[in-house]
Amino acid sequence: MSDAVLETGLGSRRLTSADGARRLFGARLGQRVARRAAAAGWLLIVPAVALPVWIVGSERGWLAQQILPRPADVLHTFGEMVASGELAQHAGISLLRVLFGFAVGSGAALVLGSAMGLSRRVDEYVRPLFTAIAQVPALAWIPLAMLLLGIGETLKIVVIAKAAFVPVVMNTSAGIANVPRSLVEVGESFRFTPLQMLRHVVLPGAVPPIFTGLRYGLTHAWIALVSVELLASSEGLGYLLVWGRQMFWLDTVLVAMIVIGVIGFVSDKILAVVETRLQRWRTDGV
Repeated sequence: MSDAVLETGLGSRRLTSADGARRLFGARLGQRVARRAAAAGWLLIVPAVALPVWIVGSERGWLAQQILPRPADVLHTFGEMVASGELAQHAGISLLRVLFGFAVGSGAALVLGSAMGLSRRVDEYVRPLFTAIAQVPALAWIPLAMLLLGIGETLKIVVIAKAAFVPVVMNTSAGIANVPRSLVEVGESFRFTPLQMLRHVVLPGAVPPIFTGLRYGLTHAWIALVSVELLASSEGLGYLLVWGRQMFWLDTVLVAMIVIGVIGFVSDKILAVVETRLQRWRTDGV
């Protein structure tokens, strides 16, 4: 009899635990959905306000069609450029330039930023020169880079890499230097080697600031790309902007602007997803 009562009690306790886990999962899922819905709502506010104003303004002739084309004309131009493959060609060229330049710049920045964050001596030697270089915007290097590199692909990659380099170095060095002492003490208690300390303690602890730098670096890379394509390119989304302005095809300009914004937004969200996955250890242990 006592065994049956015990089994009944254990069974009810398991059910209670399972119900509690389900309720907790449902609450967290509901909070996550609510947060994403709120974010999506804020994201749609600007288009929801701007689009009606744009439609009314273009229909009532507030500005000339050459300055403010109708949304229908922009959509028609977008469809034509997609069907002809022209938009995909220019977008693909720009995307490859950004990815390559960003990879070069952020890769070098991660190495230098890690060295500065790990070694006070390296930071003292490198910081003054780095600060001086960082004060000069990437666009200001274009005239000198043109003289040294010409106007080919090397120029574009170098300008994009420099734009991504600065924010990644700054955030990586600061993130590594400010890793919580408690995490370092855990590694020391396990008698980690310097390489193990870097791999299992320092870099995981510095993931948030490092990815903040990467996301800023990617944004700066897109800005530099458009700027250098405006000045020295015969293909790419920046070239579309110049070409559309010169021909007074403002619908083409708006299409290029929208595509640049969408690609930049998507690439930033991809980095955010990668950052979230790399930080799962923070929540798994809670």
